Amino acid sequence: MIAVLLALLGAASYGVSDFLGGVFGKRASPWAVAATAGVGGTVCATVLALANPGSPGTADLAWGAVAGVGNGTGTAFLYRGLASGRMGVVAPVSGVIAVALPVVVGIVTGERPGPLVWLGIVAALPAIWLVAREPDAQQPGAASGARDGVLAGLGFGALFTCLGQVPDAAGFWPLVLNQLVSIAVIAVAAGLLGATWLPRTAPAWGGVAAGVLGGLATTAFLLATQHGLLSVSAVLISLYPAFTVVLASFVLREHVHRTQAWGLGLCGAAVVLVAMG
Repeated sequence: MIAVLLALLGAASYGVSDFLGGVFGKRASPWAVAATAGVGGTVCATVLALANPGSPGTADLAWGAVAGVGNGTGTAFLYRGLASGRMGVVAPVSGVIAVALPVVVGIVTGERPGPLVWLGIVAALPAIWLVAREPDAQQPGAASGARDGVLAGLGFGALFTCLGQVPDAAGFWPLVLNQLVSIAVIAVAAGLLGATWLPRTAPAWGGVAAGVLGGLATTAFLLATQHGLLSVSAVLISLYPAFTVVLASFVLREHVHRTQAWGLGLCGAAVVLVAMG
């Protein structure tokens, strides 16, 4: 049960983090917001590592670095989708792919969830799609949004999969490396695409708050995988779009569409089934 609670805590933190990232990404370069989010995540991870340094081996640090590549890729392209108004395409595609990759890896490496947990996993996939999908999303830019979604989903899927390989004894230094590498990835990707990633305006620094929350979410996920199954933890933390939608509804007074309401209901059912399993 502790793994379930940690994963849900991570989902809530990611949900609030993405909400803030979307708000600031519309006022500044999304790449700059993603970069400052990496700074906030690094500060958070460093504080945790100083409190619990552990004894990370070379393999543990390597997993953290590879996870950072996924973290940077996922954050950058998700934020770009948020800022461009194609979130209705980016979010569902990224969410489903982010779930699928670690679940497949978990099963291949020997994890065997129970029947109720499997039902929860099956319910979570359409739940993520329905919650994140905006029925009235404009079609222009849909292909570009789908591309961003695939890249973001592969990035987050790699992040979850790689962090799931870090043992409890490694402490939190692999998370620090994860955040540092993510900043480098964002900078390189932005440079290749000719985008601005250096924070030049005040809103761009708002990403720091999003990054701290994202860092806490990543930490919660790491701990969840150390107390439970990678496949289950990945499914639960990937329900973060539900928290983003609910927060946007309360804070920005955005309308919750009927399909999103069905998705929220399925999210609740998925959580109950996984917890019961």
